[in-house]
Amino acid sequence: MITSQDISFFLHLSASQSLAATARKLNVTPPSVSQRLQLLERKLGVKLVERSARSITLTASGEMLAEKGRALMLDLSTLQDDISANKSSLAGKVKVLAPLGFGTHYIAPLLARFKKVNPLITVDLELSDHPQWSDKQSPDIMIYIGHLRDSSLKCITLAKNNRLLLASPEYLKSAPAINCPADLVRHQCIALRENNEDVTMWKFQGKTDSENVSVRIKPEFSSNVGQVIKGWAVDGLGIIQRSEWDVVDEISEGKLIRLLPDYTLPSADIVALVSTERNKRPNKINKLIDFFKENLSL
Repeated sequence: MITSQDISFFLHLSASQSLAATARKLNVTPPSVSQRLQLLERKLGVKLVERSARSITLTASGEMLAEKGRALMLDLSTLQDDISANKSSLAGKVKVLAPLGFGTHYIAPLLARFKKVNPLITVDLELSDHPQWSDKQSPDIMIYIGHLRDSSLKCITLAKNNRLLLASPEYLKSAPAINCPADLVRHQCIALRENNEDVTMWKFQGKTDSENVSVRIKPEFSSNVGQVIKGWAVDGLGIIQRSEWDVVDEISEGKLIRLLPDYTLPSADIVALVSTERNKRPNKINKLIDFFKENLSL
């Protein structure tokens, strides 16, 4: 019979590119990983992994073990939390995936505060320009900003977040007047490539439905990094759309000016994505989500 330790080992392996990568994660030698895998395969009487010189691929049985094993480990964690519900302290690992900029400025400091209040918690924070949920990378919580396409994940709004149209005083000195969205076709625009969105179609909502308009821009600059396009805008290179959380300082310091305030852009609320309903999640994850909601003041 396989044990929870066997399942935990195989989940580490299934999320790795090779046996050597698994060994590095577990801080053991590659031969010991190979031996443990062989023992697990003998226990089950099936082949779990196809091995090549530099990579591994799960067999159909391996995929089944990874999928069902992941659910079992989550159930075990939830069971432990339920049994320990009367304890005042939280314990265990929390794994969070977040966008690079927002994660650096907001999520990392909040996780540090959460850890101080709950010293038995261990934190694993991964930051990425393009955070994506996958079977091989399934965090406890994924922080997401922007338009969410169809997803089987549960979505929890942590904070409201507006997108703003902005340019620097330097750019506006010599640029044509901008009185309505249609004027953007005569301006230098800067696009941020994110979330597989149509980044050159800028949508505006006026005070009435008749004033709603979309403008196809032709960006002079584009990047997949928010800090880069903000820097270009501050340097006077063009007009950007940016989340309010990222430009509060620049607006207050007069480095960027909001344009077309009578129009609103599609909101980009900050949400937590999780795989299960609240009553099926470990208590520590629910407490962390509640902590984010209480402390994310933008």
